Amino acid sequence: MGSSLTMFISLIATSGVFTVFLCVYAYLKRAEMPGARTFMLYTGAQAIYIFSVAFEMAARSLGEVMGWTAVQYVGMAPAPALGLIVVLEYIGKAVPRRLSAALFVIPAISVVMVATNGFHHLFYKSVAFYPGDPMPVTEIAIGPFYILHGIFTFGSMLAGVVLLLRRWRHTKKAYRIQLATLIVGQFMPMAGAFAYLVGLIPYGADPVPLILCVTSAMYIWAILSTRMLTIVPIAKESIFESMGDGVIVLDNAARLIDFNGAARRMLPGLGPAMIGLTLDEAWNVLSGADFPAARLADGLQEEVMWRATGGEPFYYQIRSSVVRGRVGGAIGSLLMLIDVTEQRRLQDQLQQLAYHDGLTKLLNRTAFIHRAKERLAAAKANGASASIVLFDIDHFKRINDTYGHETGDCAIRHVAAVVKRQLGADALFARYGGEEFVLCLPASPLAEAAETAERIRAALAAEPLRADGLAIAVTASFGAAEARPAGEPLQALLKQADLALYEAKRAGRNRVRLHEPAAALNA
Repeated sequence: MGSSLTMFISLIATSGVFTVFLCVYAYLKRAEMPGARTFMLYTGAQAIYIFSVAFEMAARSLGEVMGWTAVQYVGMAPAPALGLIVVLEYIGKAVPRRLSAALFVIPAISVVMVATNGFHHLFYKSVAFYPGDPMPVTEIAIGPFYILHGIFTFGSMLAGVVLLLRRWRHTKKAYRIQLATLIVGQFMPMAGAFAYLVGLIPYGADPVPLILCVTSAMYIWAILSTRMLTIVPIAKESIFESMGDGVIVLDNAARLIDFNGAARRMLPGLGPAMIGLTLDEAWNVLSGADFPAARLADGLQEEVMWRATGGEPFYYQIRSSVVRGRVGGAIGSLLMLIDVTEQRRLQDQLQQLAYHDGLTKLLNRTAFIHRAKERLAAAKANGASASIVLFDIDHFKRINDTYGHETGDCAIRHVAAVVKRQLGADALFARYGGEEFVLCLPASPLAEAAETAERIRAALAAEPLRADGLAIAVTASFGAAEARPAGEPLQALLKQADLALYEAKRAGRNRVRLHEPAAALNA
């Protein structure tokens, strides 16, 4: 074996060692390296290819050459597809399983075709040693599938280079050394393969294994100096699409120009057909109304309600920010939709617990006193009268003792339901405590309050409680007091109504009694 051949084989073997190092490195760093599995397969395939070339160069018979060529294609055939997938994963593009499988169809066929070439000669029409060459290089006549394999190989490598070049402008300077290394690592083998295919290499020798020695050294340098492949940039569109919050992008004319998947899920109906519509036009299509938040300003934070098709409301906090171009001028704006539905529902539940009675869902005593004071103050300011009516269920203890506390609760809910049907929209109705209820009737003098109380009393008497197949009579006694325009305080009115209520009970229950100021003075 000549010194030139020995040197050539040694260089190829060195290239294989570098490539194995990269494969082992990817294995050791697999927990922190995105796409480590693909990179291991890629470098492993290259190592098989490189070492097979070295053994082929050392072969002394055509049979040995063809044997090592078959092994060589086990690594060489899938390497371009694996390299393309490495590039796709680096730039953050998802690789569907079907696409991944499709990329290996031609490589798999190529491996089989080379191994069985002696039976069909579709890959190589003929193979022979170059006569008189200083190195054992074969002369081949290519078949149709060799051309197809070459097209696939060159196309895969070219696609990887193009994808990386397109990423250059969008890559921060800190990552450009990594990107440049990957571009060169894809381009140099592609250029070498092209030169080999068109016969530009002396003696027909394959230059790619030697080129891989250079590219592998570059990868090792980039890995050690820039932590290439362990720290990789995340594509902006990947960040945009994977955000949990909805994002809508508008131009300076408030026209919709983009949105992410989260916004599409939050606003069913939002789709590509709306691109170019103004925000108000798009919102009209979605909801039948203009966009409900104030005009967009940097830092806008406002809550909007979105009602889904089924009628269930959702609440989104809208945050707006200006998008600025390279020279600092505003070129558009971002609307971020943050789902606050759960927080809003929790607030509503807490408010319900704080201000409403759990059994009847009416206002509780605390909420009633707060709101009744406001109503009385408004009536005083307008020089109008207002009335307070207190009432409780007659013989409620007897209902509990006879039918049980569960039926007693049903009686309380029954009274609340009957009373609500008798009231106008301006009445303030609350459960005052136990079996006792209270009404605030704004703009109602005592006579009108008496009529309202009597109507409620008659409705209760006429509508017994239906429970466990029984009709249980549920009546109530009422006491009413009037707030004169002079403005009696609420506590005084409640005390007066309570006195009238006890008068109704002493008179036999199931009746209405009024607190008469004159009568109280005479008493």
